[in-house]
Amino acid sequence: MRIPLLLAALVVTLATPCHLLAQRFAALDAAVRDGVRRGTFPGAVVVVGRADTILHAAGYGHLTWSARDAVPDPETSLWDIASLSKVVATTSAIAVLVDRGELNLDAPVMSYLPEFFGGGKDRVTVRMLLDHTSGLPAWSALTVPNVTPQIAAQRLLGVGLQRTPGTTVRYSDLNAMVAALVIERVSGVPFDLASRGAVFEPLGMLATAFRPAAADNVLVVPTERFRDGSARVGTVNDANARALGGVAGHAGVFSTGADLAHFAQKWLRTLRQGDSSWVRPITAASFLLRSPTSGTRALGWDTPASPTDGLPPLYGACSTQSTFGHTGWTGTMIWFDPEADLFVILLTNRSFAPRSGEKSMAEMRLVRAAVSDAARRAVVGNC
Repeated sequence: MRIPLLLAALVVTLATPCHLLAQRFAALDAAVRDGVRRGTFPGAVVVVGRADTILHAAGYGHLTWSARDAVPDPETSLWDIASLSKVVATTSAIAVLVDRGELNLDAPVMSYLPEFFGGGKDRVTVRMLLDHTSGLPAWSALTVPNVTPQIAAQRLLGVGLQRTPGTTVRYSDLNAMVAALVIERVSGVPFDLASRGAVFEPLGMLATAFRPAAADNVLVVPTERFRDGSARVGTVNDANARALGGVAGHAGVFSTGADLAHFAQKWLRTLRQGDSSWVRPITAASFLLRSPTSGTRALGWDTPASPTDGLPPLYGACSTQSTFGHTGWTGTMIWFDPEADLFVILLTNRSFAPRSGEKSMAEMRLVRAAVSDAARRAVVGNC
């Protein structure tokens, strides 16, 4: 039986004096509220927990900049999680196919997608798509007048390489887009159905989906405000993902804090406790390995880096080498640390009318780091 997230958090609260629990997460709450106060995002939810426990779940601000709107709910609010889709759907679905022996990470992409050819593409493997060493450019527009998902996919497969495969790392949405097409070809079903069958349903992520139903729009957090005052609600805030019909390997998943907590806990239980009910631990662990040429990138997942821009590390100054995570353009973040038995989820709609793009991104980086460090100090102790 699926226990509601807030009920799970209440169980922990009852086992811990309320004032002590509030004190433990006071710094985290303050960091998120400061992000709202500064105008970095109008609303947010945070979920912190261990493999078998939710320690903190809270909503902050409002769905838009209007105080009349509702406060986001960790259990029910649906967020456009942007590039978190790369790990929540694409990476995890591939992990299942690998675990079943249906997909070989070191096989050429061409062996699954013959349309992916030319200019050295025969040397690109599925592994290179996941660790961003494929040689594909960082970005390419798939949108053209009267674009259809079929046209967008053809344009995607026709993008040429910019570097020799397997030699250097460059983060690219295109890698995850192509990987999603591989999943479709191997599984024999559309990517959204493959993700649901391999990841969302087995992990109890019952609210998570591509292209939310119109009836669910009341739960969807807006991600963009247009000049006429209307808002983007329920369609992915990424032009390439929209060109692909709203179902893409790099963006398009809508999820809740509660569902992502189930996702993070399953990864932790698999890695820490030998839980083989989803994929075998040896398979999950193989996706956390970095190659000599992939920099901070594991397979789908990112790992901590030492920044050179004067801003704090993405996952906080307290992050360890056993930390694996990802962020999303709309203002989302997920990370877990198997050694510390800890996960942190931060969901915001930073993309909803930010004051300025670069300033908003820098402020988001500060909030992510502050939340990450506050969570680790609250659960693990000083760092």
